[in-house]
Amino acid sequence: MTETRLRVYDDTRALFHLPDGVIYFDGNSLGALPLGVAERVNRVITAEWGKELIRAWNTAGWYVQPRRVGDRIARLIGAEAGSVMMGDTLSLKVYQALAAALDMNRERLVVLSDTGNFPTDLYMAEGLIATLGRGHQLRLVAPEEIEAALSEEIAVLYITEVDYRTGRRHDMAKLTTKAHALGIVTVWDLAHSAGALPVDLAGSGADFAAGCTYKYLNAGPGAPAFLYVAPRHADRARAALSGWMGHAKPFAFDLGYAPAGGVERMRVGTPPVLAMAALEASLDIWDRVDIADVRARSLALGDLLIAEVERRCPQLKLVTPRVHERRGSQVSFAFDGGYAAMQALIARGVIGDFRAPDIMRFGITPLYIGEAEVLKAAEIIEEIVKGEVWKRPEYQVVNAVT
Repeated sequence: MTETRLRVYDDTRALFHLPDGVIYFDGNSLGALPLGVAERVNRVITAEWGKELIRAWNTAGWYVQPRRVGDRIARLIGAEAGSVMMGDTLSLKVYQALAAALDMNRERLVVLSDTGNFPTDLYMAEGLIATLGRGHQLRLVAPEEIEAALSEEIAVLYITEVDYRTGRRHDMAKLTTKAHALGIVTVWDLAHSAGALPVDLAGSGADFAAGCTYKYLNAGPGAPAFLYVAPRHADRARAALSGWMGHAKPFAFDLGYAPAGGVERMRVGTPPVLAMAALEASLDIWDRVDIADVRARSLALGDLLIAEVERRCPQLKLVTPRVHERRGSQVSFAFDGGYAAMQALIARGVIGDFRAPDIMRFGITPLYIGEAEVLKAAEIIEEIVKGEVWKRPEYQVVNAVT
């Protein structure tokens, strides 16, 4: 740690902007605003862009920012230095990872995923398969059937470590080991893992991984994603999106593409400097926090929320695993009136979210959620559910974003 370690919640809560009267349980979808973001972005705008203009690509380090920030992310996901590249969106990063993985296993044509994977990952796989036109198949099984479905006909195991709906967690090390024994390349989506729990990409032997930074890492809406390429693959992984920033000599402006060495080849276009500045401000907090402490508090708060809601509202059915090793950092309940109940909760200042068909999600983000917030939220959930407040007409209106 570069400075004195921060105590999770006791020290970190004051580093975030949260409106009065709000208990925020949606950091698993969009993290809260770190107080340092506005100053950092303003400095980049005024002192760097404003004064240095285009010179800032060199003088302010904009050009090397994707790799520099990637190394800071690497610490949080158990990755080797120089193995993580920032930029673009998660959809593009999983596309790059899957394309490279399939290219490494060209004799096989099956991509194995599960029905708990985030839909955009599946959509990107479908699009890539159609583009390749080589007869690949996307095979989906239930999350609990993944291990049994591994076989020598599988080219790539392509799954999200933590299920976005239920919070169910796959065993990365176990599945990666078995996949490799069968000659399968692995691609992991860490959207609900990075900043939520300890990840050990290097130790587990993962081949590729991607993730976003606007959830638990609190980098803001539309924040850039990251891509991990295991160092053993970095100099031969195919860059399917062969943008100019991934060229070996981008400013030579050669008419033919030649990939850069290592993970640099996974750069695509011009990096989002302002968005990455916001991410860097958030990482200033993460540099002083131990992810093991975050995980311990997350599990304790999750246990507390489960116990309180089950005691007060037996109508809500827990769909998140109780076993610590099998869950991420959210608690989800199934309820037939889940969408309306969540709208009623939001109106009362308890902000979670809903996922079809009936899932009420509560993200556990210990940097700014503590025991008092959990207990107060449970009281309000009970009032909404037992009092059938959710049945009011105003809570039945379905918004564009749920």
